[in-house]
Amino acid sequence: MTGRGKAVARRVGTRSTRKARRFALVAAATAALAGFSAAPSPAATHTESAWANCPNGYVGLTYDDGPNPGSTQALLNALRAGGAKATFFIWGQHADQYPDLLRAEQAAGMWIANHTTSHSHLTQIGEPAAYNEIAGAQNTIRRITGQTPTLFRPPYGETNAQVRADEARLGLTEVLWSVDSQDWNGAGTQQIVQAAATMRAGSIILMHDGGYQTTVAAVPQILSGLAARGLCPGRITAGAGGGAVVTAP
Repeated sequence: MTGRGKAVARRVGTRSTRKARRFALVAAATAALAGFSAAPSPAATHTESAWANCPNGYVGLTYDDGPNPGSTQALLNALRAGGAKATFFIWGQHADQYPDLLRAEQAAGMWIANHTTSHSHLTQIGEPAAYNEIAGAQNTIRRITGQTPTLFRPPYGETNAQVRADEARLGLTEVLWSVDSQDWNGAGTQQIVQAAATMRAGSIILMHDGGYQTTVAAVPQILSGLAARGLCPGRITAGAGGGAVVTAP
C-alpha cells in the first residue's frame, strides 16, 4: 500500500472507531429503558468516553420540578446508561418529600439547581416572599445534599429586575432555555425528540422530572441524535458576562 493509501486507511479507521463508539452509546441507553427501576450495570456506566469527541460543541439538558418518584430514578438510569449528565432544577417541597431521590441525583453526578420552594409566580407575589421562595430552596438543597446550588430557574420562566436582584444576593445565575420540549403540555416522545433535534451549540432544552414517561423514553433518542450531530451534553455555568453558558462537563 502506498503512503497515501495508508493515510486514507487510517482516516477511515478513525471515523469507523468514532461511529462504533456512538452506536455503543445508543445501544447502552436503549437497554436502560428495559428496566427503569433497575440499577444500571457497571458496563453501562462506562460510556462517557463516547462523548470525548464534540466537534460541534455542547448543549444543556435540564429537568425541572423534581424529584419525583414516578420519573427521577428512570431518568437517572437512562442518562447514566448513555454516559450523560443533566441539570436538575429542584422544587424545594418535593426535595423535602423525597430526599433520597435528591441524594440519588447527586450520587449519579447530576448537577443540582434551585427552582424555588413552592413553584410560585415570583413576579406576582412581591417581597420578601419572592426572596424567601428562592432562599428556602437553597437551604433545603444544602441541608439534604451538603451542596449549595449556583444555578436558578424561575418557575414559568417569569423574571424581572427584582427577581434577578434576589438571585444575585444568593449568588445564583439565572438559567432560562432556548428550546421548550413541551413535555409539560402533553408532547409525545417523538415530539420531545424532535424539539431536541433543533438544539445547536449553547442551546438549553427545558424538560421535566414530572412523572412523564414520554420524557424518560426520549432520553436514548435525544442522546443518539446529539452524538450523530457532533454535539455533547455539557455543564451550565455562569459566563463572563454573568449569563448562563454551556461548557464541557
